[in-house]
Amino acid sequence: MARIPPRLIFLILPVLAAVLMYHLDELDPVSYPDHELPRYNQPLFIPKRNSRMLQATEMIGDGQLFLPEDIDYDPKTGIIYTGCADGWISRIDILAPESSATVEKWVNTGGRPLGIAHGPDGEVLVADADKGLLKVSKEGVIELLTDKAEDIKFKMANAVVIGPNQMIYFTDSSFKYSIKDHILDIFEGRPNGRLLSYNPVTKETKVLVRDLYFPNGVTLAADQQSVIFCETPMRRCRRYYVEGPREGSNDMFVENLPGLPDNIRYDGEGRYWIALCMEADIWVVVQGYPMLRKVARIVKERVGEWIRTDRNGGVIAIDVHGKPDEHYFDRKTRMVSSAMKIGEHLYCGSIVLQCIIRVNLTQNPATPTI
Repeated sequence: MARIPPRLIFLILPVLAAVLMYHLDELDPVSYPDHELPRYNQPLFIPKRNSRMLQATEMIGDGQLFLPEDIDYDPKTGIIYTGCADGWISRIDILAPESSATVEKWVNTGGRPLGIAHGPDGEVLVADADKGLLKVSKEGVIELLTDKAEDIKFKMANAVVIGPNQMIYFTDSSFKYSIKDHILDIFEGRPNGRLLSYNPVTKETKVLVRDLYFPNGVTLAADQQSVIFCETPMRRCRRYYVEGPREGSNDMFVENLPGLPDNIRYDGEGRYWIALCMEADIWVVVQGYPMLRKVARIVKERVGEWIRTDRNGGVIAIDVHGKPDEHYFDRKTRMVSSAMKIGEHLYCGSIVLQCIIRVNLTQNPATPTI
């Protein structure tokens, strides 16, 4: 029998090892259905842009906020509430100068608070990825409202908003993967998410829309007839009607966004502000090939971190008709998770920073696209 040259063995072994790792890896990604992908190949036209979003940016609570994901504002007190990765819901007085703005660690949920919404009686509603849908009284007492629907436990309660008649609407991004493995849900390519409602009177939790692709932020529409929610990997926002002649149905609000959407907020002035955690270019390629998503997962397991593709994060402003208006971004901006316009400022959360970003829109405006 002929001997196999040692050089050939050294060439073959890495290939065999790679093939073995590929087949043994537990992630089983599938193709995203063609009919679910954006219908238009052309980039979304945005009339105004600011590609240097970080210029003259203020860092609020720098070093005191551990990955503040979502933010909500109480106009009565001038205080922002945000949920952090260490379990703390913190409060920041934004009316104070940047140098004197203090961070108060208010309550700790013992989980990962994501979505934040103020209730009518001073309470704060929290979509906690680990715990479920919570209510925190103004005295700081935490109450679990719900953690399952149709006997399926939430794995990643993500965003929350209060609608007409005090009905609570929220997203469960995945009933399969927890927050620490959220990227696997996106890489898998299956619709594991749901949009839900919770009735505080009857205590009923109801699934409104199922089979969603990582549903994320949710906000009440300007006319209060619907809620608008983001589907992160699909780069789109859908609209679910909660009142009126179309109650119970849903349709497309905006699609083919230039980045992957996270949270969405209505500013009360005719525009929705959608946080884009990263640009879409690389994801569009990876999304089309399950094999690339699996290889990326294997590389992460071998080197301990994901391949960095999270550049050009930012915020896009959409009008009430679903038409884009302004796009703020920066090559160095990473993983913007929320955006809320308060006065002339835009406040942004992030899942990689230890502060809230404040941008003065008057001094740092988006300009017409040439």
